[in-house]
Amino acid sequence: MLIRSWIVVIALAQATQPNILLFLVDDLGWQDTSVPFHTEVTPLNERYNTPNWQRLADNGTKFTNAYAAGPVCTPSRTSLLTGQSPARSHITYWTLYKGQDTSKKHPTLTPPKWDLDALQPGELTLPSLLQDAGYHTMHVGKAHLGAVDSPGGDPKNLGFDVNIAGHGAGGPGSFYGKHRFMATRGKMDFENHQIWDVPGLEKYHDQEIFLSEALAIEACYEIEQAVETGKPFFLHFAPYAVHAPLMPNPKYIDKYKDIDKKEAAYATMIESADAALGSVLEQLEKLGIADNTIVIFTSDNGGLSAHARGGKAHTHNAPLRSGKGSAYEGGIRVPLIVQGLDKIASVSDANVITHDLFPTILQYAGIDVPEDHVIDGIALEDVQSDRVIGWHQPHQWGASGPGIEPFTAIRQGKWKLIFFHADERYELYNLETDIGETKSVIPHFPLIFKKMRSTLLNWAINREAQPSILTETGEPVIWHE
Repeated sequence: MLIRSWIVVIALAQATQPNILLFLVDDLGWQDTSVPFHTEVTPLNERYNTPNWQRLADNGTKFTNAYAAGPVCTPSRTSLLTGQSPARSHITYWTLYKGQDTSKKHPTLTPPKWDLDALQPGELTLPSLLQDAGYHTMHVGKAHLGAVDSPGGDPKNLGFDVNIAGHGAGGPGSFYGKHRFMATRGKMDFENHQIWDVPGLEKYHDQEIFLSEALAIEACYEIEQAVETGKPFFLHFAPYAVHAPLMPNPKYIDKYKDIDKKEAAYATMIESADAALGSVLEQLEKLGIADNTIVIFTSDNGGLSAHARGGKAHTHNAPLRSGKGSAYEGGIRVPLIVQGLDKIASVSDANVITHDLFPTILQYAGIDVPEDHVIDGIALEDVQSDRVIGWHQPHQWGASGPGIEPFTAIRQGKWKLIFFHADERYELYNLETDIGETKSVIPHFPLIFKKMRSTLLNWAINREAQPSILTETGEPVIWHE
């Protein structure tokens, strides 16, 4: 009891700077919560059980037009830590082994010389800035910030004081402790180590425990340790879920027995991620620091829909079109809720994107962005209605489907323009009237198209975005005015 009282006293002494909890779910779609981000509650919202994300929405700001910086993970995750768009950083695709290109072969295009190893020591990062300002910085869960076998594969080389279970691979071998979180899974061949095996969780091996639950236990422990330091903390909690392999959590499966088995497994993974956040929120309350902790919840890209799911492909984010890997809304639009210290419920329809969280978190911590570090993000409270956000992926993702091809795109206000590199094709959508991107309106709005095309060109050139290469000629695809 005396120890607990002492921790609370230290926690109260932290009040000059807020603690910051960033909860970054993997591959979670815009529709994958019971919290509606659309204009109405949908059947998918009714399917999922996410009371803790709803709790945040009831006490924070829900952003209905929030986007990931890219349609796959590493570009978004690194943009959050640098404040830069993938177009500027040239971290435009997901990484794995050092020096190796993971892009799938395209019939006519080759990727440019992008940053294969992603984020590395020496680059300015959000946790390093927080660290310098007196924060205790912690990473728990999926990292996928730098390539395997490179220094950036270890989050402790990127500004984190603590790293639990984070490394260079982007998915877990298994979500089951009984599998030791290894890719051998049912074969139980524990001598067959693979790159997907989750490191550092040996204490949970051979136990009947789900990965999200083990990571939540670790996060709660690290929060208590952080409070004992007397410093404010930054916790980057990324629970691997709901990334493949889709594996059901037995604790929740009976709730979903009436739907497709794969979709039932997916629903339990969503509920497990929500419960993991719930455990952390309870720990904040228990330690008396909830009132001085800012909580941010979001996803690194749109929901998986091209494969591995139950039912018809490319429909799992409806009414959004397509899913992970795609230029369409299903690939890039994500949930975002920010619970500030005031705990006032509100809704924002501002167009915001992953790298906006970099200056936002620094603003919460009372830290200025270094003058010599160019960023593309804007603090959330400073976003204007006419701002331009954009995406750039000159790569072919591993699956096929609508919008899954090399592209560059921008959104300004209600308008979204996509430039597909292979055939230099443009598509223009009014997202206020056609959120599902069912019909390009270029013939009906030629002046809007001309203006947006010029804006896209300027956006790409300003960031030195690298266009795809025409394989036959070796020349880059041309940005057209």
